[in-house]
Amino acid sequence: MLGVGGGVLVGHWTDEAALTGCTVVVFPEGTTASGEIRGGAPATRDFALLAPERTVNQVDAVVLSGGSAFGLAAADGVMRWCEEQGRGFETRGGRVPIVVGLSLYDLTEGDGTVRPSPDAGYAAARMASDAPPSLGRVGAGTGATMNKWRGAENRQPGGLGGALLHVDDVIVGALVAVNASGEFNDGSLQQALIDGTYEHRPANPFSDSNDEAHTNTTIGVIATNAKLDKAACFRVARSGHSGMARALLPAHTDGDGDALVVGATGQIEADFNLVRLMAAAAVETAVKAVGRH
Repeated sequence: MLGVGGGVLVGHWTDEAALTGCTVVVFPEGTTASGEIRGGAPATRDFALLAPERTVNQVDAVVLSGGSAFGLAAADGVMRWCEEQGRGFETRGGRVPIVVGLSLYDLTEGDGTVRPSPDAGYAAARMASDAPPSLGRVGAGTGATMNKWRGAENRQPGGLGGALLHVDDVIVGALVAVNASGEFNDGSLQQALIDGTYEHRPANPFSDSNDEAHTNTTIGVIATNAKLDKAACFRVARSGHSGMARALLPAHTDGDGDALVVGATGQIEADFNLVRLMAAAAVETAVKAVGRH
């Protein structure tokens, strides 16, 4: 992803008319993965198997999609593609692809009856390559918006952001679809809280009276060439959320489904704390990059 190398591939399916799409990250066989959800309103598929105590360590692909929970269907197409490639967890009945899905809410941006389907997921997987992926209003970021905690009239375009960090031979990349209730953190909100000049706009931004309060989610994938076990991947995901919280304010609200998946391809030995530091910086940079697209 974004030059992480080692067989990590990215592909998109985009519907510019309906303003929705999906992004597929295909990992090389043997990739170890885990993840963490910090938002209160997630839409996920097979995320529970990423928990460190669960049996399966590997992941074949991660699907980021629009369409809210409907968009999780895109993972069916990625499962089909992985099966055709002979990918998956070995069982007596054949290989079962391990495909994790994360979706964001974009149903009110274009045609809400059009959602990423199994065919859309299959197309994105088939198009996946190791070339630097397109960013901005593409794939899972096509219908993404942000700054909705201030009300619908103040929402702004979101999108798909990416970042790639190198420290010697260690590589950490992040790909994040930003559909946040919050806004880019420029420090002014913290300063208003410190100064006592902060005012809610609207009066209660997270109440049910704000139609935008529960239609958010920032989702993403962190990939590294470091050798990590499943528990370490989980802790790297936690660090990635720290980067998200630095980039967006507020983050991880009851109306966000914020979730990150970490995949470690295991090419090199690396300082674990360095990988965590890089993951936080990569996610922060990827989120803020959305503002430049």
